[in-house]
This record gives sequence, C-alpha cells and structure tokens, in this order.
Amino acid sequence: MSNEAIQEGDPSGHFAVFSSQNSKFRYTYNKIREVKSHRIGELFAAYRDILWDDGRHKYNVSSFIGEIDEILLGERFSTFDQNTLDNLIGTLRQRGNSNATINRKMAALSKLLRKAHKMGDIHSLPEFRRQKERAGRIRFLERDEEARLFAAIRSRSEDAYRLSVFLVDTGCRLGEALGLIWNDIQEHRVSFWITKSGRSRTIPMTERVKEVIKLPPNTEGRRPKGPFTKLSQAQYRAIWNEAKAEVGLGADEQVVPHILRHTCASRLVQGGIDIRRVQMWLGHQTLSMTMRYAHLATNDLDGCVVVLEKPRGEEASSRSAESSVFASPLTTPSSSKSARKPKSEAVKAVGKSSKVK
Repeated sequence: MSNEAIQEGDPSGHFAVFSSQNSKFRYTYNKIREVKSHRIGELFAAYRDILWDDGRHKYNVSSFIGEIDEILLGERFSTFDQNTLDNLIGTLRQRGNSNATINRKMAALSKLLRKAHKMGDIHSLPEFRRQKERAGRIRFLERDEEARLFAAIRSRSEDAYRLSVFLVDTGCRLGEALGLIWNDIQEHRVSFWITKSGRSRTIPMTERVKEVIKLPPNTEGRRPKGPFTKLSQAQYRAIWNEAKAEVGLGADEQVVPHILRHTCASRLVQGGIDIRRVQMWLGHQTLSMTMRYAHLATNDLDGCVVVLEKPRGEEASSRSAESSVFASPLTTPSSSKSARKPKSEAVKAVGKSSKVK
C-alpha cells in the first residue's frame, strides 16, 4: 500500500492571528501530516511497552500479534479495513481457534490498533464484534485433591506451598500475589494494587492465610520485599507441574495455577455468598465474568426437590390444608345453618326478647 497524506485544518492556507496587549499568538492550520504504512509487527514494537506491562500476559499478546502478522503475510497498511479483519477471523477459525481464543486475540489487536489510530499511524478502525462464547465447564479442586497437591508442593518448596495456600484462599491471580509487598498487608487485610483490570481491591484474610503470610524476622537487612518475592512465575509453575504429575493429575490440562482462583470462587458461591460480593472479592471488572460460577449456587433450588419428591397422598392433604386455610369463616357449616333459619323463627325470637324486657 502506498503512503497517503492527510491535510488537517484550513485548506485555504489562511491562519488565525490572536492579539492581546502583551503578546501575539500565531496559529497555522494548514499543516500536512503524512500517514505512513506499517506492518502490524512494527506497530507492536512501537507500543508494546506502553500498552502492556511485563509478564505472562504480555508474552501471550506477543504471540498473538506474531500470529496475526504471519497471517497478514507481513503486509504494510495505513488503513485496517473491515474486510481484512473478517478474513483474519476466518483464518483463525479455520486453524481451529475457538471463539474464546479468537476474542482474546482480537482484544489484543483492537487495543494495538486503537493506539495506532490515536497516534495517527492509521486512518480508520474496523468494527470489532465479540464472538459468542460457549459456557465451558469450570474445573476446580476438591478438598482431597487440594490436600494431596499441596503436600506434594510443600515437599519441594515451603515458599511455593505458602503461595498456593494464599492463592486458593484469596482467589487472587498469580501475578497479583507475586507483586505484593509488605505494606500491602495491613490489619488482617491484603490490598492488591497491581491487577489485571487496573482496579485495586482489598479483602480480609482467612486464618490460614494469616499463618502463611507472617512477616519474617529482619536478619541482617535481608528481609524480602514481599511475602512471595523469592519466587518467579516460572519457578512456581515448574514446582506446580512436578507436584501435579506426582499426585496423578499430570494428564489434566485444566489443573494449572489459575485453578486455585476458580476453586476459591466456586467455594464462595457454593457456600451461599451472593454473586455481587464474589465479583468484588475476585476483582472482576464486569458481573458477567462472575456469572460463570452462578450455576454452582444450588442452595436456593433445594426446596424444589422437596416439593417434587412429596408422595401423592401428602400432596393432596397439603392442598386440602391450604384450601381450609384460605376458606372464609362465613362459609362454615354452622354459619350456613344459622343463615338458613326461617324468617318466622327469627320473628319469634325478637318477640320473646321484647317480652323479657
């Protein structure tokens, strides 16, 4: 694609002059700004450190953009049109990418292109439409699985064990835990400042977390900066994978460190905590993300089973009891008899009462 130029401002070449008592300002509006063509990889190299923090997410984004650049055959562009985007999504789907995976790759691309458009590197943006995702099965650890896995982790590293306990009881992300410093822990609460959503949150700690996160003694000024700063993500994942294989979970691809976050969320919902509070605990940006766990809240439905399992006899008696409760006292047998009393008897009764007087 050839380079294109955009002329901004007054096409006549005129400029405005603003005067004041002390100074004169001259503004020229006929500046010419040239929009060059770029490869997607060049844009990523220019803005990756501005848009993404260092870490695993940035590594994944780098992989996504690299694949997109390869699909586009390294073509240079100054306009990323809708047809290009549609063809890109079609190619990803042909390669076996699920809608969820496509959404993540398009989120990275959209973020990069919006920055490039804002900086004047490209003319226009296509419309990014989120692909419909299926609600997949959420894997979480049972109590016995947690006990076996944590024991295997502890046999390899006490620090990794402490981190595992912290992750499952707080539900925080691995990067959030590793980024903690001691000042983030105050009065039995922990604050997460470095989060995926960019929003900080503070949650209380369980007794188990308080135990594993105790401040170590300051020996010769060698106290670590935070409770888990001795570990890196790579070190923890290596220990995790070894322990996972030892306890017979090596073939389960869903048993990754992030499963501890799912486990925490699942236990909160199953324990009767409402979805809104679970959202606040996990730090989800939208409630729809937390709704993935809503199906686990079955406590409110237990009463339905009781009704459905009632024998027919009990069901009939319960209906008759309900009808008697709602029956009007004016329609009882005794009241109906008195209501049907002949008029002559009523007159006699009135006469007797007058004689008594």
